Amino acid sequence: MKKYIGITLIVLLGLFLRLLFINKPDGLWNDEYISWMIAATPFSNGFFNAVKSQCHMPFYYLYLKCFMQVFGQSDLALRISSTFTGVLAIIAMYLVGKEKDEKNGILCAFISAISSFLIYYSQEVRLYSVLFLFSAITLIYTLRILKEASAKNIILFCIFNFLIIFTHTIGFVFVFFNIIFVSLSLYKSYKKIIIYIWSAILTSVIVSTPLILKIFSTKSFSQWWGHFSISKIGFLFTDYFSPVITNLTNAPDNFFYMPKLALFMIIPAIVAIACIIIAIIKEKRNLGLFLIAVSTIIVLVIAAITGKLVFITKYSIEIYPILIFLVCSGLTSIKNNIVRNSLIVIYSLISIGYIILAPYSAPKMRRPEGHKIVTDMLQKADLKKDDIILLEYYPADRFKKYFNFNNYRVIEIHKGNFPAYLTNEKSYINVLKNGKNIYKDMFLHDNNQYFENILKNNIYDQLKPGQSLAIVILNSVAFYSPKDIKNITSDDTRYKKEPLLFLIFSYIKNKTFIDTMQTLAISRFEQKGNWIVIKFTKVNNSNKN
Repeated sequence: MKKYIGITLIVLLGLFLRLLFINKPDGLWNDEYISWMIAATPFSNGFFNAVKSQCHMPFYYLYLKCFMQVFGQSDLALRISSTFTGVLAIIAMYLVGKEKDEKNGILCAFISAISSFLIYYSQEVRLYSVLFLFSAITLIYTLRILKEASAKNIILFCIFNFLIIFTHTIGFVFVFFNIIFVSLSLYKSYKKIIIYIWSAILTSVIVSTPLILKIFSTKSFSQWWGHFSISKIGFLFTDYFSPVITNLTNAPDNFFYMPKLALFMIIPAIVAIACIIIAIIKEKRNLGLFLIAVSTIIVLVIAAITGKLVFITKYSIEIYPILIFLVCSGLTSIKNNIVRNSLIVIYSLISIGYIILAPYSAPKMRRPEGHKIVTDMLQKADLKKDDIILLEYYPADRFKKYFNFNNYRVIEIHKGNFPAYLTNEKSYINVLKNGKNIYKDMFLHDNNQYFENILKNNIYDQLKPGQSLAIVILNSVAFYSPKDIKNITSDDTRYKKEPLLFLIFSYIKNKTFIDTMQTLAISRFEQKGNWIVIKFTKVNNSNKN
């Protein structure tokens, strides 16, 4: 039993860090909310249609559905579903490291346990904690196959590579390079085995083809709200190996955006990169593993530059177990005990110290876009039956876990239907392709009679004196003033670079606020997190004086 004391203590430390502040008061934010909505949908009433409407594969939703059946649907239970797989992943990383030796296994588990990135996603109702677990187990069998290409190792290698694809839509990029690496490593001695591996993967892909095609053909603005900058590659390493997490949704272009955090970001990342280099120099196999990670990143960068996705650290989480393994292999390869132990202590103190003491560390991070924020503000707005709620950016079904809209008239201008409100061009597909051209004149001029008439006919004329309108605004996608929008649109370089959704919903926010101010009287204003709720009341039958 003594030999298990080390890993037991590490797992308990990882569990403790993942349970810190796990009960987020702001509720689920949109991506988490979608996870719950899909998992809560009955198999007989649209579950697979709900999966196909999103951009990810079904496994995570199936896992979450099973977890909910046992532990319920509270926000806390949903978050613990990720904590569970996050703790299992620490054990998996121990087994990854043990493929080299016991010391390396303990270190891999420890680095995983104190990883701010993994702690964050062990409290998030999304697929990334599950995906890291599958990637870690895949790495176990990748390393074992290189030692012994047994039937058991090959079958489990194929199963967990398939599970990655069946969990993450773009996971095939990592899986492809992973199989290429194994194939090249074993080809001379095991040609038939390589053929079996590729046949198994190909069969799995063919079986999943209808679902894959449906997901990839789904048209949505959701992946086109950010642009690529070289700083995001730097943030990938600081997100993975420092306690400061930056590129969760859309990172700034300036790598040194927060000078006070620079040391917390740079020192652990430099230690990690140095150890990766040492690991590559020490062992030829490690170079192949590193090339899997590099190749995956290159493909994601190309996709981001060409506008196919946003380069966010979590989208490459499949490579994270490899990077941790290489860091630990490099550390344990350092012969000088003082140097090796000093690096481990420095890395550990910075990571754990920041997690415990910093106000914005991974477990303490609020969810400023949490949907419970909105519903709390709406409840405090004291709305009456048949008052109108105007939701900008998200539809009402994104809030129904926390709020009952039945007593109110709800108007939704969200990212799936906004073309119908702004101009005569109502085709979502056309706006997706040519929105910058379609809306350029609208952005340059305040006058939009089409939109003004919709507001008048659907809102202002529908209110009786004493009735109210509550406008719900998501400030994190609607942060530009009218002057900012004109300046961006007038500059062709900036306009081409700027995500269209930010301009659209900034315009909608500004236009609805200005027009409503001319018609109704403000009776309440509240801002919390990334949300604003403004309550207007009609004081008479004509426009406000």
